[in-house]
Amino acid sequence: MALTLLSLSLSNTVARPGGASGLDIVAGHDIAKLVQNLLLLLACYFLMCFYLYSAERPTARRRARAEGVVVALVSVTITLAAVTVSPGALSKPFRTVDMTIPQVAFFYLCAGLYITYAIGVAGWWSAGYARKSSRPHATGLWMTAIGLGTMAVACAVRAVFVAVRFCGGSVPHKLTTLAALLLVVSGLLFMVGITYSGVLARITATRLWLRRRRDHRRLAPLWQLLIEVYPENQLRPASRTPWDQWRARGVHRRYHRRIVECRDGLVHISPYLVGKDDEADLLHLEPVQLARRLRRASAAIQKGAPVPARAVPLAVPQGDERDSDVDQLIAVSEALRLTA
Repeated sequence: MALTLLSLSLSNTVARPGGASGLDIVAGHDIAKLVQNLLLLLACYFLMCFYLYSAERPTARRRARAEGVVVALVSVTITLAAVTVSPGALSKPFRTVDMTIPQVAFFYLCAGLYITYAIGVAGWWSAGYARKSSRPHATGLWMTAIGLGTMAVACAVRAVFVAVRFCGGSVPHKLTTLAALLLVVSGLLFMVGITYSGVLARITATRLWLRRRRDHRRLAPLWQLLIEVYPENQLRPASRTPWDQWRARGVHRRYHRRIVECRDGLVHISPYLVGKDDEADLLHLEPVQLARRLRRASAAIQKGAPVPARAVPLAVPQGDERDSDVDQLIAVSEALRLTA
């Protein structure tokens, strides 16, 4: 897919006036048009390979070789047509180029039919995968399939225009413009479709990254109180590089490490919170009440109070989910911040 996008980008660059004139000056007339179409053929081939290796794994390598032979033959064919035509015959836009010249008509027809075939097959495979997938992947695949299908239809229509003009007929300007507009719209839809799932995943990952950075800071009061009492509970960081705090992996690692350190500290400090008859009441303490007891227990430990008999659970989450556990810890930490 990366090679597909790279080939498309290079093809668009060559198609621009600056790129086309530069190539024509260096290599002669019509070379820019040839290079542009060769890059388009490569983009279609790489797109097919993407689906081949994902849809037909047992025969992917053999099928990819066969498709490579086809695209090589098409490339050689349009190259021969481009180098045998009179200079400047291909350099004009599609709407005004003289299709009655056999090499010109053959150039556009051969390239257009292969692109129609490759894009149509890729669109068919995209639709098949979309039916089997769930959201958000199905949404992106359906957009890709519709974009590729529409693009294949537009290419087929342009091939018909080539045949009509080769036979001496004329095509209304509005139809040519409509076909070109259809290509642009379908191309944009294809680009959105293939990037949809990835962009959505990046957005979700960014939201998770931001939320965990925020929760890491919100746990700071509880973590600091417990680490001051039990410094041995502080886990060794996996990395001390300055940019680790901004990397996604570093943020998630520090977030989980802080949760573990807080839970370990609560286990160690819990015996100091237990009175004679209130062990069961500790499970039902409000965050503010628990925060006050934690401060008193921390002060008692620092004064050398003897270690009580055993630990008891504190700030027990309402559910089994990790988020519920973190919410309980954050509630106690926020209470500590307010009662400081």
